[in-house]
Amino acid sequence: MKLNELRDNPGARKSRMRVGRGTSSGKGKTAGRGVKGQTSRSGVAIKGFEGGQMPLHMRLPKRGFNVPNPKKLNAVNLGRLQVAVEAGKLKKGATVSAASLVEAGIIRRELDGVRILAKGALTEKLDFEVAGMSKAAQDAVEKLGGKVNILVAANTDEAPKAKKATKAETAEQPAEDNASDETTDEASDETSED
Repeated sequence: MKLNELRDNPGARKSRMRVGRGTSSGKGKTAGRGVKGQTSRSGVAIKGFEGGQMPLHMRLPKRGFNVPNPKKLNAVNLGRLQVAVEAGKLKKGATVSAASLVEAGIIRRELDGVRILAKGALTEKLDFEVAGMSKAAQDAVEKLGGKVNILVAANTDEAPKAKKATKAETAEQPAEDNASDETTDEASDETSED
């Protein structure tokens, strides 16, 4: 066997059918597209259409949902932070935040914050002020004596709760007003009877 003798097994490569080359070929004239209609024309591809039958992508059930306003967080591993400490980009015992990581060149931009993940090993004590941290990473940091402060975004569930509280207060006020009106009406009725 020589390099110039290498070739596929017989029948492994099949030459394509040349359509529209005479009726005797079996694929001449209409070239396997049938007679007239939308799909006989060029530039037509009805993807997912099953002749009016409910198509597969609509027969299958939906599942889950897409978050309408997802947060874009930078994922940073503990091992990456350890490399930065050893390189002198982060000081030992320093507070790690999105701004300090940008300054150190570990991330390019802050986005919506930083989430610390547990891949790799951290051997230096560091404090963290970040948007999120995995449980394993938090355990590793606290084991070294570091402090973890998870930052809460301003537009969290607190604002809707405050709105609900104000709505409840406004609903209570008319009820109190109605009760006071009823007492005044009763008092006026008593005076009129006298």
